[in-house]
Parts: sequence; structure tokens; C-alpha cells
Amino acid sequence: MIQNKIVYKNDLKAFGINQNVFNQNISNKIFLESVQFKLPEILVLSSYPPRECGIATYSQDLIIALKNKFKGSFKISICALETDFEKHLYPEKVKYILNTDQASEFDSLAEKINENSAIEMVFIQHEFGLFAKNEIAFQEFLDALKKPIVMVFHTVLPRPDIAFLVKVQKIIAACKAIIVMTSSSAKILENDYKVDEDKITIIPHGTHLVSQPGKSLLKEKYNLTGRMVLSTFGLLSSGKNIETTLNALPSIIKYHPKVMFLIIGKTHPTVVKNDGESYREALEEKIVTLKLQKNVRFVNQFLPLDSLLEYLQLTDIYLFTSKDPNQAVSGTFSYALSCGCPIISTPIPPAIEIMKNNIGKMIDFECPVQLSKAVNLLLKDDALRNTMSLNALHLMAPTAWENSAIAHARLFEKIYSKISPQFCIPAINLDHVKKLTTELGMIQFSIINQPDIDSGYTLDDNARAMVAMCQHYEITREFENLVLIKTYLNFIKICQSSEGYFLNYIDETGEFTEQNNQT
Repeated sequence: MIQNKIVYKNDLKAFGINQNVFNQNISNKIFLESVQFKLPEILVLSSYPPRECGIATYSQDLIIALKNKFKGSFKISICALETDFEKHLYPEKVKYILNTDQASEFDSLAEKINENSAIEMVFIQHEFGLFAKNEIAFQEFLDALKKPIVMVFHTVLPRPDIAFLVKVQKIIAACKAIIVMTSSSAKILENDYKVDEDKITIIPHGTHLVSQPGKSLLKEKYNLTGRMVLSTFGLLSSGKNIETTLNALPSIIKYHPKVMFLIIGKTHPTVVKNDGESYREALEEKIVTLKLQKNVRFVNQFLPLDSLLEYLQLTDIYLFTSKDPNQAVSGTFSYALSCGCPIISTPIPPAIEIMKNNIGKMIDFECPVQLSKAVNLLLKDDALRNTMSLNALHLMAPTAWENSAIAHARLFEKIYSKISPQFCIPAINLDHVKKLTTELGMIQFSIINQPDIDSGYTLDDNARAMVAMCQHYEITREFENLVLIKTYLNFIKICQSSEGYFLNYIDETGEFTEQNNQT
């Protein structure tokens, strides 16, 4: 018997044991008790909350999704990036801290990672600005690591000069895999940087699945009842080009006087460090000059996620006016789509890819005339906005953080065989079943997560619902299951004729429909 060994939970080869034989042998319970299992550890190198940064939020959301989806498959630890100017107190899960302003810390960190046998992979969130002061030290850090590296490129710049090309190629050469979030970024890496396409994986920016409680309730909560809401959010800087919207507002207010434009987000910490609040103050002056005080509201906070998603859900049109034609990805853009916002956007690469799906309108950079025309068009057409909203929700559902976690875990497994993701089975959630069920039975269809009573009812849906509830009752013995079972059973009885055959379709009023006469 092997005693006091530490082995990987998913690796029996070290003991010369065949997996199938092991699974069939009851005596292996003794083996399990004699072994200390360790999970392969993935170290995430990224900015991290409480640092107020888009990449920090991105990393936190992804890590939460990975842990929820694959608990017990691997361990995730964090190396938080900070600077001389910006230091924070981090939660216990932050294992290391790297001050990117100090070149010596890169060497020290590489040594710690290499000496730590628990760490099997390093997963890096890369943005050029994060390592701008010590690019050489960062490259030496990558070259010194003896663990496989997977890197996410949050910025991919086209048409590099020779120096920049060589720099990026060296970074990529040190990595086992590169993740980008759009097809256009992947093409740039392939064509402009000559990166083998097999080394590139496209995983779209993750999004949150939201409950969609309804605009009217949220507008009431935030004192916006009766207003048509335009919004934009993100850490404020001149690159957001908010003045384009302010210059467009007089032409919008002329036809829609109750419009409210929300500018959501505090000023970017780096901007505050270098320029103070001069950009926000310039916007405030412009608001006064254009007499827009009743139509513009600053939400000068780095909002918690739940509040941010509520602001986006009450938004009638989301405005994305960035003036950077090379912006490879935008978390703000993705989050707005996940909340079903029709979008008016400048032609950054991810917008060009997504907007072809009829989720909004494209305008040229720094063009308030086009912006005002697009806003006025959408504000007067409720049906068009609703269609765009539904298109956005359908389009973004596959990019939910849960799906992003699966894509990342599969890549990790491909890169390093000791990482073997095992799905966590989620708790049974009957909320939508209950939401779909009326006194008559289960409604046939939903529009996203909202029951569509106009679709009526069907026998087959209610029969399946009854079977599912009977199975759930066997597990839980919950009285509420019996109430649902009785509802579905009564519906089935209604559908059975006196001759014994069944009809399938009943409308929202409880009457059989003409569909039952079709063969």
C-alpha cells in the first residue's frame, strides 16, 4: 500500500493504475483514504479588485465563474498587479503582489513561481499599459518562468512598426497559448504578427445573465420615471469622447425634451494622477454652456455590479463614442449588450463584428450630427428598439461568464493534461418553471426569460412538466411540487376528449385552437 503520497486527483498513471480498473474496484476506497490529493493550481496574473480597473473586474468575474463551474477540478490563486501610485489591501485569495513599477520585483516573482511546486500554470491578463514602465523586465519574467503560460491580449494593435512587432512576437513566443476576444483581433495576430492560428483561441468577453425585472420599476428606483434614458459608463477619460454626445443633445432634446443622459463612472485613476478632474470639469462647463443641466446626470462612482446592471437595464439606448479605432475589446460594450441595450457606437473592431446583427446603429468617430439622427430615429420607434434589445439578448447569451469559464477550462486542459475539468452540477432551480405556470398550466413559450402568454399552452409541455415535478418531488418531498403536479395533471385532463384522444393546443383564454385541426 502506498502511504502519505501527494498525487493529482485526476492522475493515476503515477501509480501504474488503469483508470477503468480503478473505477471498478471497490477496494480502491482504501487507496483513496491513504493518499492526499492535490489540485493543480493556476496562478492568475492581473490587476484585481479593489483596484478600480476594467481588467480587474474582468478577472474577478472570470475567476468566480471558473470556481463555480469547476470546483474541485483545479485551484485558482491570484497575483495582483499594482504600482507605486496605486496600492491596495487584497483578499486572502491574492497569493502574490507585483508592483509593476519596480523592475526587481519581476525577477523575485518568477523565482517564487518556479519554486512553488503547487503552481502548474500561469494565466496572464495582458494590457500594454499595465507593464509600460518595465517592458524589458516583463519579458525577462516571461522567459524565466518554467511553467506553461496562457495569456489574454486585451489590446491587439494593427500595422505594428518593426520595434513593436518584435516586442509582441517575443511575448507570444514565451506563451503556450494566446486568447483574444474577437475574430478581428485573431486575424491581426495572424496577418500582422505572423502568429500561428493554432496558438490563438477566441473567447468573447464574458457577460452577466440578468433577470430583466423591467425598465419602469428600475426607472422609478433611480428617480428617472417618465424619462427616456441614454447612458454610457466606464472609467472616465478623454478617450470616451463624451463631448460628442453633449454636442448632439440639443438636436435630440428638440424632439425628445425628457431625455436624460447618464454619464456613469468615476474618472480613471491614472487620469486623476496626471490631470486631476480637468476632463470632467470641461464636460461640466460644456453642459452649462449648452444649457443641458436638466438632461445630463453624472453618476460619479465605480459602481458595484448589481447597481451597474440595473442602470444598464433601465437604459433605452446605450451610447459608445470611443474615438480609438484600434480598441480591440470593450467590457462596457459587452455588458450593455447583456442587458439588452440597443447600442449606437463608433466603428471600433468589436462593434463592427457585432452590429451586423441588428442590435443598433453605427456612426462615424466624433460625429454628433450622425449621433443625434440615430438617437432620434430609435427613440421614436419603440418596436425597432425592442427588436434590437431582443437581438442583443439572444446574441450575448452564449458569451455568459459560465460559457466563458467552460471555454477557458477546455483550453487549460489542452495546454496541460493534469488539469482535467469536472463540471459541478448546479442546484435545481425551479424559478422559471413557476414563472411560466398559471392556474391553467404551463405557458408554451418565453421571450428570453419573460413568459409569452400569447403563445398559449400545449399538452406536451404540461405532460413533461408533470413528469419533471414528480421526479423533483421524489427527491425533495416539497409540498409545493404537489401543487404544480396537480395543475399540470388538470391541464392534461382538460386536453382529453370524451372519446379518449387528446388535443394539444389551448390559447391564452383556455379555448382549443385551430391548430388542433391541422394534420
